[in-house]
Amino acid sequence: MRSAHFSKEPRLADLAAFWRYGVVKTLRKWKAAALSPVMASRGDGPVRSAYGVLMVPNWKDTTFRYCIFGTYGRDLADLLLEQREDFVFVDIGANQGLYSLIAAQNPRCRQIIAFEPVPTTHARLAANVALNGGAPRTVLHLLAIADSAGEVTINVAPDHTGTATLAGREGGSGEGGVTIETIDAPLLDPLLAGDLPMFVKIDVEGLEAVVIAELAKTQSFARVEAIFYEVDDRWASAGEIEALLRAAGFTRFAKYGRGHHYDVLASRS
Repeated sequence: MRSAHFSKEPRLADLAAFWRYGVVKTLRKWKAAALSPVMASRGDGPVRSAYGVLMVPNWKDTTFRYCIFGTYGRDLADLLLEQREDFVFVDIGANQGLYSLIAAQNPRCRQIIAFEPVPTTHARLAANVALNGGAPRTVLHLLAIADSAGEVTINVAPDHTGTATLAGREGGSGEGGVTIETIDAPLLDPLLAGDLPMFVKIDVEGLEAVVIAELAKTQSFARVEAIFYEVDDRWASAGEIEALLRAAGFTRFAKYGRGHHYDVLASRS
């Protein structure tokens, strides 16, 4: 009886994950596709997203539509809103700023430091921050973090800005390159200077291990208490990233999602 009891638990967990990250997320995608034309026809005014923040309209962009209809789920949003001690939110790969805007809703978030290197996307990020009144405690950087400093070309898909990548992976969906500026650890460190603990989000489409390695070289890294990062097993090694973080003192790893594309929350305790 005991072994039968335990054998059911993984199956129940798998079913719950399938429902939450398979069925519900797919339905949200369908909802976004079906209702976006209707919403777009209502005018060019600010749009309130499912997460409660306002965003300037960008209906041609899949990433924007996912923000508006809550396709990304509540995992990271709830983690940010549930922080009960003063912290700094570092948003690496901020795109149009959804999670920077959500973090600003928590009065315990004393500062947001957001990195978005694509000029057109960065402009929308800045507009969204201003629209929600978050400018006084938000610092925006038109920069990407990489293993060297300089100028590079990033692959950008005009209809899905969230897939912009420096990883150079096979099958990239960009239709044209955009020149952006990159920084490495020595240039990154002063941008993170401060005293408060940091909660870091990394969504850089396959370059997560590189970004974490550079972040780990900074003196500021000792203040990082948690990192929420994206993993896609098709072009990133979850084991490599976890080993890197364990070597840096992170001991807990919680997975959010299923299949080959998911998120991980790494924390020090």
